[in-house]
Amino acid sequence: MQTLPKERRYETLSYLPPLTDVQIEKQVQYILSQGYIPAVEFNEVSEPTELYWTLWKLPLFGAKTSREVLGEVQACRSQYPGHYIRVVGFDNIKQCQILSFIVHKPSRY
Repeated sequence: MQTLPKERRYETLSYLPPLTDVQIEKQVQYILSQGYIPAVEFNEVSEPTELYWTLWKLPLFGAKTSREVLGEVQACRSQYPGHYIRVVGFDNIKQCQILSFIVHKPSRY
């Protein structure tokens, strides 16, 4: 049995190898197919106690394709390359965040 190398873990998917762009696109497509509203958030740190992240623009209420969401992720990456960036999915019925996953880690980690 192989143990993962010791490094800081952030959220559920961080225990997997880093997601490729294709895998990120599939996760975003899942968010859209479930009827959730995607949003992009960023923050300087990703600590378990850090509950408030900054929202990149407004949630993407009108997003129909994963390419639209990935375009906003790329724009956020280019604006804040030294920050953590995550995609979240909001349920407009339950009025809460259903899922989130980190799509960019700064190069210092």
